[in-house]
Amino acid sequence: MSVGVAVAACAVAALVVGRRVKSRRKWNRVVGVLKELEESCETTVGRLRQVVDAMAVEMHAGLASEGGSKLKMLLTFVDNLPSGSEKGIFYALDLGGTNFRVLRVELGGQRSDLDPDVEQQPIPEQLMTGRSEDLFDFIASSLYQFVEKGNDSVQSPVTKELGFTFSFPVKQTSVSSGVLIKWTKAFAIKDMVGKEVAGALQQALTRKGLNMRVAVLVNDTVGTIALGRYHDEDTVAAVIIGTGTNACYWERTDAIIKCQGLLTTSGSMVVNMEWGHFWSSHLPRTSYDIELDAESPNPNDQGFEKMISGMYLGDIVRRVILRMSEESDIFGPVSSRLYMPFALRTPAMAAMHEDDSPELMEVARILKDVLDIPDIPLKARKLVVKICDVVTRRAARLAAAGIVGILKKIGRDGSGGITGGRSRSDVKMRRTAVAVEGSLYTQYTMFREYLHEALHEILGEDIARHVMINVTEDGSGTGAALLAASHSSSGSVDNIQLV
Repeated sequence: MSVGVAVAACAVAALVVGRRVKSRRKWNRVVGVLKELEESCETTVGRLRQVVDAMAVEMHAGLASEGGSKLKMLLTFVDNLPSGSEKGIFYALDLGGTNFRVLRVELGGQRSDLDPDVEQQPIPEQLMTGRSEDLFDFIASSLYQFVEKGNDSVQSPVTKELGFTFSFPVKQTSVSSGVLIKWTKAFAIKDMVGKEVAGALQQALTRKGLNMRVAVLVNDTVGTIALGRYHDEDTVAAVIIGTGTNACYWERTDAIIKCQGLLTTSGSMVVNMEWGHFWSSHLPRTSYDIELDAESPNPNDQGFEKMISGMYLGDIVRRVILRMSEESDIFGPVSSRLYMPFALRTPAMAAMHEDDSPELMEVARILKDVLDIPDIPLKARKLVVKICDVVTRRAARLAAAGIVGILKKIGRDGSGGITGGRSRSDVKMRRTAVAVEGSLYTQYTMFREYLHEALHEILGEDIARHVMINVTEDGSGTGAALLAASHSSSGSVDNIQLV
């Protein structure tokens, strides 16, 4: 009898040990996936400095010749940024999606506080695929009503100045004109492609009898640098890090080799980098990035954006969790939601990353509600937080390297322009400000902290203390109105354009 019990006890013990060994093996497999992720996302300071150098080199190449670089380095013809002394009432129109906004800003000089009147309106669906005349007539009518509501007379003989933010691909031909290359999002107005955009709006304003001039045609990043400069005269660049990402900066005109003979009163111009296209072999790419890129509508394009912007971070995390689920049953049976591209959005990922409750209840809730993964142990929830951390840290540190790349190109990184060089003590560093906008930076604390930390590591403390990162709000609206002010016909306008 006792022998039987002993045999049974041994069998149970063996079973328990066997299960433990099996379970440990599964756990080790998952930890292996995490370790591999950490290694392939590694952003040492040395590597980040290589990215900095690559960014500066690509900027040079993009300025030297059309198509000479992955960076488009587009001329904006904006050669006059706000000084803070502008006075008067200025308007902006922000058209970039299914809604458009109209704004009015009253400026009183001396960098007065900005308190714009803003109205948002949806665009009727039929106008997004109909005739261009109908779309712009609708917008002109809305502008007319908006002006009428304010204390600025519609009948006033004084020409009103408008900044037009148009967030679609445009070939810019002057500060206030550009040809539509193609529509994106839900727009498909065929008769507008290849036509001049600001002119179409100007004609609609004239038809409506509104004495208003389209003073500037810009994208949102250019609006952000204008807003940054209005508040801080040392602003030399602007970066948007939200769902998408882009950057622009203030460049000497004589450095824009692909446009020799270009003259501006200020001797400088804003260059729109379109930095989402940036690519370098020094970027730490993982198998998950390769898969995401291959399955995207634009493979082999926007490589930098796919590593750092809010559109993609959540999906990279989803792909890692899916791989772990396939390697082990630590997350239970593989959830079908894990196979859905973009099932995990970046805001949900950020909420998991920043969950500071002892039991990680927010992580548990999001995994259950969003990815249909219920009841996972605490150690698996901790693993998810770690994945979010690795992906976000890489993104923020690469964004920081991009910013330093711009500063290096314009000699504001303290290196004295020496490729790969460390900061030099004999280089006098001027106070330098970068305007930053976008929800990934403004609302995601961990992302912001990692970005700042990397800036300090790359530049070194002595240089980094001269570099200010200023948050701006609404470059696409308020910034465009400020550009209308700095390019208004009452000011000295040097209307440079491509012949």
